[in-house]
Amino acid sequence: MKLTGAEIILKCLERECVDTIFGIPGGSVLPLFDKIYSNKKIKLFLTRHEQGAAHMADGYARASGKVGVCVATSGPGATNLVTGLATALLDSIPMVAVTGQVASHLVGNDAFQEADTTGITRPVTKQNFLVIDVKDLSKTFAQAFYLARTGRPGPVLIDVPVDIQNAVCEYEEKPNCVIRGYKPNFQGHPKQVAAALAAILASKKPLIYAGGGVISSGADKELTSFARALEIPVTLTLMGIGGFPGTDKLFIGMPGMHGTQAANFALQNSDLIFAVGARFDDRVTGKISAFAPHAKIVQIDIDPTSISKNVPAEIPVVGDCKTVLREMLAMITKIKITKKYGPWTKQVLEVSAKKPLTYKKDSVLRPQFVIEKFYEMTKGKALIATEVGQNQMWAEQFYKYDKPRQFITSGGLGTMGYGLPAAIGAKRAHPEKEVIDIAGDGSIQMNIQELATAKVYGIKVIVAILNNSCLGMVRQWQQLFYGRRYSGTLLGMPGNKAYWPDFKKVAEAYGLIGMRIEKKADVEGAIKKALSAKETVVMDFQVEKEENVSPMVPGGAPIDQILDLA
Repeated sequence: MKLTGAEIILKCLERECVDTIFGIPGGSVLPLFDKIYSNKKIKLFLTRHEQGAAHMADGYARASGKVGVCVATSGPGATNLVTGLATALLDSIPMVAVTGQVASHLVGNDAFQEADTTGITRPVTKQNFLVIDVKDLSKTFAQAFYLARTGRPGPVLIDVPVDIQNAVCEYEEKPNCVIRGYKPNFQGHPKQVAAALAAILASKKPLIYAGGGVISSGADKELTSFARALEIPVTLTLMGIGGFPGTDKLFIGMPGMHGTQAANFALQNSDLIFAVGARFDDRVTGKISAFAPHAKIVQIDIDPTSISKNVPAEIPVVGDCKTVLREMLAMITKIKITKKYGPWTKQVLEVSAKKPLTYKKDSVLRPQFVIEKFYEMTKGKALIATEVGQNQMWAEQFYKYDKPRQFITSGGLGTMGYGLPAAIGAKRAHPEKEVIDIAGDGSIQMNIQELATAKVYGIKVIVAILNNSCLGMVRQWQQLFYGRRYSGTLLGMPGNKAYWPDFKKVAEAYGLIGMRIEKKADVEGAIKKALSAKETVVMDFQVEKEENVSPMVPGGAPIDQILDLA
């Protein structure tokens, strides 16, 4: 039976077990939306901005482990996806974006709402396609999903001209999705795996440094078993949070610019760093020439280009984290290991105990207290999405994450406006779980229109705004390094104490629940009310204006040059 291109697209999405798409229609994608209208298997979420659609697909993917899907029209619709695609690319999130394009014969003629979508998005996608023959649609979608979810995951874009959506051909049910030159290596080389384990066992001061690759590969159980078997301290990057239980005695926190004293101490004094699915980002390493001066680097990554990219690895292992860790665990079972803390592990844990993350405990409403209360009252089981800035760092520091896919945040790109739409996507993936967006009053306004999406589709998330009336992280840098010259960072109205905006009224304007919390004593009651609510709640916490994220390593400094701002 012959189908239109639009019908084939939906068949392809069904074939990939897609049950949710996020997007906005437009002229060049109307044939597809017309077929979506009568489709019973795929739920469309009409967002209020294409960037919101991309972040929702991203949040859905992070929370579920599935490929997230978003749809937009040509021109401005497609260009509005760019920030979301870049966010997903840097954090290795599997997504497929489908965009409409002007008719094939008009491509390159500056037609209405035409943009070179493939050219624009090439730097921010793992791969992209322009379909110029309806017969290629099925194969292209098969390749796109294969690319998005395998190897180092990432976003893929498919640009489909409107005439291709209307064209007719036979649907190919099982196309060949093999792509020449693309063959991700899952099995680590046996000699390299053996050499890596031998080096770890021979070291006196080993440290496990794990990242987002652990989450992507589902290697959290293997990583936990490995660390516990050898009793090695574990530090996790921002993207790796949840890959090892945050309440485990071997977990010493996140490393780097806003990392713990213990994690940075361990990195700078270790004689071997076992990097698992982590790429040694500059926020972790600080000054590269002064980073981990005594350590041999053993690095596992499925992406060969990520190995030795920033820090040279003496023993590289190209392979899937889960597969390689399983191979190592099998080797360990044949070795007799005396289970006790060695002097090194004891030393690192002592530093962790003596220099914990902390803040001033007084009557003032401080953002860290709010996060701790959420942790306490959700029993650590909520999914936490964040915006970007101080709110993001406090959410990482003061909520403990024991499970993977529990912490949903924009790491590599640091995208303000990410948290609310990502929380909505995460809630769609896990409607049974409590989802909380930890937000700042600056970041939340960048995609605040998606409150309408939450309202219309009955999606309940809690938006906890840590309102300090400024762009907090930039203001913190201005306070510390620019003599408190707050240029362009204060969001309030000079000389006016009125709320601007009044987030309580904003929430109510969207038909949602709004709260304003000004006193520390009122926090617990407000959270209790929000948790029991049946629809989205916007909570405006009026927190201390000049509260800073601590610890902090100045940009470009070695990571052992730590400012304690608590």
